Amino acid sequence: MDSEVGPLRAVLLHRPGNELKRLTPRNNDQLLFDSIPWVDRAQQEHDAFAEVLRSRGVEVLLLSDTLRTALEDPRAHAAGVHAAVDDRRLGTDLADSLRSHLACVDARSLAEVLMAGMTFEELPSAEGASLVRMMHDPRDFAVDPLPNLLFTRDSSAWIGDRVAISSLTMPARMRETAVLDLVYAYHPRFRHAARAYGAHSAPIEGGDVMLLAPGVLAIGVGERTTPAGAESLARSVFADGLAHTVVAVPIEQSRATMHLDTVCTMVDTDAVVMYPLARDSLTAFTIRPTGDGGVKVAGPAPFLDAAAEAMGIERLRVIDTGLDPVTAEREQWDDGNNTLALAPGVVVGYERNVETNERLTAAGIEVLPITGSELGSGRGGPRCMSCPIRRDTSTAQVSLSSATLND
Repeated sequence: MDSEVGPLRAVLLHRPGNELKRLTPRNNDQLLFDSIPWVDRAQQEHDAFAEVLRSRGVEVLLLSDTLRTALEDPRAHAAGVHAAVDDRRLGTDLADSLRSHLACVDARSLAEVLMAGMTFEELPSAEGASLVRMMHDPRDFAVDPLPNLLFTRDSSAWIGDRVAISSLTMPARMRETAVLDLVYAYHPRFRHAARAYGAHSAPIEGGDVMLLAPGVLAIGVGERTTPAGAESLARSVFADGLAHTVVAVPIEQSRATMHLDTVCTMVDTDAVVMYPLARDSLTAFTIRPTGDGGVKVAGPAPFLDAAAEAMGIERLRVIDTGLDPVTAEREQWDDGNNTLALAPGVVVGYERNVETNERLTAAGIEVLPITGSELGSGRGGPRCMSCPIRRDTSTAQVSLSSATLND
């Protein structure tokens, strides 16, 4: 897969489950949600999102299904038990007791613990006294839930024919890495997939990784992805022959702009939808291999100029979110920039971003609107909620790649 807009053929989604029912006013900030979602409605909205994709010929794989299948392998099951149990939190005795219990449960039950967590009152009964049990509220988590699994883009990203498993930054999300590791290592579909990046390297998240054109990556650097993470991924894709240029893009470190894809996304081979306040202020460093295993870094330069130069085109078309500063800010907060391209010029977006969608339509982009009143409570749109696994390559993209490589 070498672009953001080639015809989408297969995607990994996560249908909201019991992990969202673990959210309360007491823990939602810690678990990175801005409000408590109505889970049944979130599931309905997600089902409708998946159906839009299927109606356009996209194969939809659900993370919960792939995880359960992977855990049928005894090696994956053992690794899953190890990933669920934290000795530092539970202490040796209680951790050993929980490991013994989980070692005997079936794949479906273990998958549920890995995704939805487990409270102290749900732990198996054990003989003897436990200070850890006694000093925790029964509703405290012995195994944390992972409500942000909904945003499958962040935990892994495909570059070429390889998968990059993210090194997630926030404590509430770190264990997602282990879940995706299990899926890609042991599910029959992915068992032989090569890795593009080591999950234990410097912090990087898939929402900051954008395939601008064949051989050209943009990587956002901000709240979730560090400069070391961007450089590590750049060196990895250069070594694997997956890219010839990486554009590192510093972004404001705030909740509203946590990833590059909250600032802009590709909607055509030469077009982005973009938050207007970032359009003129966004800069970029251009990273290229030296040929002897090193890298050279140029910049900073204006992001749009650096991206177009790397892509081998004259300029990137920019479609702003909203028509005025207030609307732009509102619709950026509501993920107006966070669209998922199903093909060049065809995107899925939240229906509530009315003015942004109108601007996209006026620019010749077909918008497939979906409802996201509950799905958006974790601050993520259609791109955040999807990990493309396979895309076709369009003729336009091939010519762009050739032009870039021949310069």
